[in-house]
Amino acid sequence: MRILLVEDDEILGDGLCAGLRLDGHTVDWLTDGSTAEGALDADDFDSVVLDLALPGRSGLQLLSHWRRSRRSEPVLVLTAYGSTQDCITALDLGADDYVVKPVDLKELEARLRALQRRAHGHTDNRLRCGELSLERADKMVWSGDTVVDLSAYEFAVLEALLERPGRVVSREQLESRLYGWDEGPESNSLHVLIHKLRSHVGASHIETVRGLGYRIVP
Repeated sequence: MRILLVEDDEILGDGLCAGLRLDGHTVDWLTDGSTAEGALDADDFDSVVLDLALPGRSGLQLLSHWRRSRRSEPVLVLTAYGSTQDCITALDLGADDYVVKPVDLKELEARLRALQRRAHGHTDNRLRCGELSLERADKMVWSGDTVVDLSAYEFAVLEALLERPGRVVSREQLESRLYGWDEGPESNSLHVLIHKLRSHVGASHIETVRGLGYRIVP
């Protein structure tokens, strides 16, 4: 999952970045509202984690701007303990969920997974296509009854493909999922990842659609 984190507290932001990245997510971190305003237009994100008390523009102002601009990315807001009215206002402005500080990383990740399930119309954390299945919470992959060991990048590619079974996922969409602002891809890195992934799950399951991208099939 590629996540935009907008949080001005350096200790909290650094901790969330480290924890989310350790669990295999790509995280881009901004510390002020003015800079974050155009971030969703510049790149593709699966979810946004948004603090409400920001310098520049507040989290509520950002949320209002994004929804007026028809941005549909799931937004989870971070709010201080006891600020019930801020939570209500954020939800009414289009936030999808909230977490009260101090943030429990496992709860945050569970809520982000729930947002992704709803965004893609899934009812649980298990993604399936034919004999392939992927469990988001435990980071497990199976081919039939056999466990498949994948690297974090290979898992992220397979997850992106399984979110859209039978549909083409472009090279740009996959690279956006894999690489944040601080780590641009090498020219053939996605090709190498696809090659490795095919060797793990079976080449016939991942089709190349020339000029468009890749798709996963049963």
